[in-house]
Amino acid sequence: MHVKFFGRHLALPFVPKSASRAPAAPVASRELLENARLPTDELFRLLDTSLDGLLDREADERLKLHGENAVAVDQHRNPLLELLALFAKPLPMLLMGLAGLNWYIGETKGAVVVALMVVLSTLLSFVQEFRSNRAAERLRDMVSTTASVLRKDISVAVPEEVNRAFHVHIHLRPAHMEEIPITQVVPGDIVRLSAGDMVPADVRVLSAKDLFINQSTLTGEAMPVEKFAGPADPAIASALELHNLCFMGSNVVSGTALAVVLATGRKTYFGSIAASVLGQRQQTSFDRGINRFIWLMIRFMLVMVPMVFLINGFSKGDWMEAFMFAVAVAVGLTPELLPMIVTINLAKGAISMSRKKVIVKRLNSIQNFGAMDVLCTDKTGTLTQDRVILEKHVNIAGEESEHVLEYAYLNSYYQSGLKNLLDVAVLEHAEVDEKLHVARRFSKVDEIPFDFQRRRMSVVVEENRGKHILVCKGAVEEVFAVCSHTELAGEILPLERQHQGSLREIVRELNEDGFRVIAVAYKEIPEGQSTYSVLDESALILTGYIAFLDPPKESAAGAIAQLQGYGVSVKILTGDNEVVTRKVCSQVGLSVARVVLGSEIETLSDLELAEVAEGVSVFAKLSPEQKARIIRALHLKGHVVGFMGDGINDGPALKAADVGVSVDTAVDIAKESADIILLEKSLLVLGEGVLEGRRVFGNIIKYIKMGASSNFGNMFSVLGASAFLPFLPMAPVQILFNNLLYDVSQTAVATDHVDEEYLLRPRAWDIANIARYMAYIGPISSIFDYATFAAMWYLFDCTTPDKAGLFQTGWFIESLLSQTLIVHVIRTGKIPFFQSWASLPLLVTSLAICAVGMMLPYSGFAHALDMTPPPMGYWAVLAAILLAYMALTQVVKSWVIKRFGLA
Repeated sequence: MHVKFFGRHLALPFVPKSASRAPAAPVASRELLENARLPTDELFRLLDTSLDGLLDREADERLKLHGENAVAVDQHRNPLLELLALFAKPLPMLLMGLAGLNWYIGETKGAVVVALMVVLSTLLSFVQEFRSNRAAERLRDMVSTTASVLRKDISVAVPEEVNRAFHVHIHLRPAHMEEIPITQVVPGDIVRLSAGDMVPADVRVLSAKDLFINQSTLTGEAMPVEKFAGPADPAIASALELHNLCFMGSNVVSGTALAVVLATGRKTYFGSIAASVLGQRQQTSFDRGINRFIWLMIRFMLVMVPMVFLINGFSKGDWMEAFMFAVAVAVGLTPELLPMIVTINLAKGAISMSRKKVIVKRLNSIQNFGAMDVLCTDKTGTLTQDRVILEKHVNIAGEESEHVLEYAYLNSYYQSGLKNLLDVAVLEHAEVDEKLHVARRFSKVDEIPFDFQRRRMSVVVEENRGKHILVCKGAVEEVFAVCSHTELAGEILPLERQHQGSLREIVRELNEDGFRVIAVAYKEIPEGQSTYSVLDESALILTGYIAFLDPPKESAAGAIAQLQGYGVSVKILTGDNEVVTRKVCSQVGLSVARVVLGSEIETLSDLELAEVAEGVSVFAKLSPEQKARIIRALHLKGHVVGFMGDGINDGPALKAADVGVSVDTAVDIAKESADIILLEKSLLVLGEGVLEGRRVFGNIIKYIKMGASSNFGNMFSVLGASAFLPFLPMAPVQILFNNLLYDVSQTAVATDHVDEEYLLRPRAWDIANIARYMAYIGPISSIFDYATFAAMWYLFDCTTPDKAGLFQTGWFIESLLSQTLIVHVIRTGKIPFFQSWASLPLLVTSLAICAVGMMLPYSGFAHALDMTPPPMGYWAVLAAILLAYMALTQVVKSWVIKRFGLA
């Protein structure tokens, strides 16, 4: 918009009609397609810009209108709110409630013990996740990215003599290139792109020279794609396939370009993907399993505790004592150290994995690693080396030919300007230079540069001051068009029309094998000509083809076989094309009998996709949302799914998976969405993570099985004893202290060994199996509790309230020692002390707690705990009970494992 100012036209900041208000939704693919198809002058009118760029003031106004050029990221809550959210989970709330009850009824020591355990375990979990998330943020903040934009500005000069006449001179400074923070780029800006640059926004190319863009983070395709100016083909329906658009998140591999910004920030293609991964993460299998177990224990407690209260109240008449005893029983039934035991196990796993170049962002993802039975992964850089190599150089019959490689090397060697990835791959064959002595034997005469109409380029070299040789390489059809002869086995043959079919067959076979094919041709020219043009690209001799590939990693096939041996099926979810994907996957041992494309997925319902996803290993040409949808479909079939990716297009899938895995070189959005970050992008590292996850889960389950079955059995003992005894079977303070000592002995479970057999298959939460284990193993402890009751009643005459202290002491010691020692039976599916030994820390803590329990009646704490030293005969009876208990538990455990497979 222009206005007159003192008789002169002055350009003022203009708000484009299409941007009269900032739209809430991101720029749709339809709008990108429309902008890509417009003639340049119409596009400039729409954006209200020009080749000279924007005025600084215009850019400022647009920045206010559209906002900073930054994509959406998860806004981290206040740390205090994050900590409070951890306390608001069912188990901490239950335990704090019980601590409050203990405090209310005067059991201060018990209240402090329970509250302290909850606070310590919650703080430990909070600190671990807080530190890892902040570390990731610091890494992101270290990156400062700029963009080169054309800007112009208005200056106002007021000379003295003009000032007296009230005249003002307006000067429009010429457009100049500025380096500005990428966040300050606005729609309508003219940006310059060079090799190594990140594309700062969604842009349309205005002019380009040898521009190759790597957009694998968006599409999954390893090969860089060529971009050039001019309106797009109306037949192309996908914005990502347009030759004149570059997208935020991609980067320039080679060449230069001038482009106009179409969309910034959340309105970009990248921004729309980033917005889709914001918000609350889906609950993982680990979270669901912990919650189901907690609610199982809560339901069990809601039944048992009122029964204990009523039985003791009616039978003994002291309702306050019955209430205190019931509260103590509730605490005893609750695995109050579960948060701490889980966190210690997970933290130990995180430390162990960090030594293997795996950084854990979210602790509970370690267990999900172990439970994972399906790993979905991108192809590029995971199965492949994420680099282009020259795999084949063949003659027109498809036979290996050094002659073809030599001509290709000459062309790439003498090409001026920046070398693209294909040229770099050719020049890696240093043995050609050693053989031909290129620099000494040949000299460059001229070059016919590449352009997107001809899609080929040629160099002319002179050999030892003799003949000139024109060497041409480029797209197969375009090189065919300027060839009149072919060369095979040193013989020059006319290129007849009927021969072209067989020549194309060789190319087709290479393409179907996943190769990118470039044709190579040449002709010899008599000495004398010094300059060459496109007209000289005629009557060439087709000598053969060079074929490029992003090859599989040498370790990929072995890593996939290893994961499959661990019971983890591997599925490839890639945006790359079907041909390349099929070739690479077949080379690493994955089934390619059927490759499902994104277009087919669009036609399937969620249930139909779930059926397909279970049976198919390879998916290609996928959009970001389709990747996430496949993961959700696998969830419908009960699978625990991991996803490994590092691109922008992987963000939604990483968030949808039970465990998202990325790498330290990934884009920010991938690292933001991931649970685990690898310092080395390798499936072999993942195999180590799977085993570590199963070790962690195995030790957590040990604690849960031991605690749940022991508590289950103890409650049967409490109910029976409460019904027939004229006093409480154990004092409330003894129950709390017994529970505390036992839990302390279990803190070393994280260091324990896990049977090799246990690591061979995925381990997921199964509450029904835990409940079944409780039902079979728990009552065994009750049998020997009742044996202890009988011994105390009949052998040691503890039949009256004045002998209650001795009775309670006898059961306290037996209960503590039996549940502490039985750990060594339950911790393994094998025979303890013969086929499997616990770790040294677990052995030491078990024996130490047993020793403490045995010494307490003789210590200064005996009076505070209402304990009485037992007679010597008690210890012999106790030894017999403990041996019988461990033997019977081993027999029943072996039967349960054989019957139900609960190891």
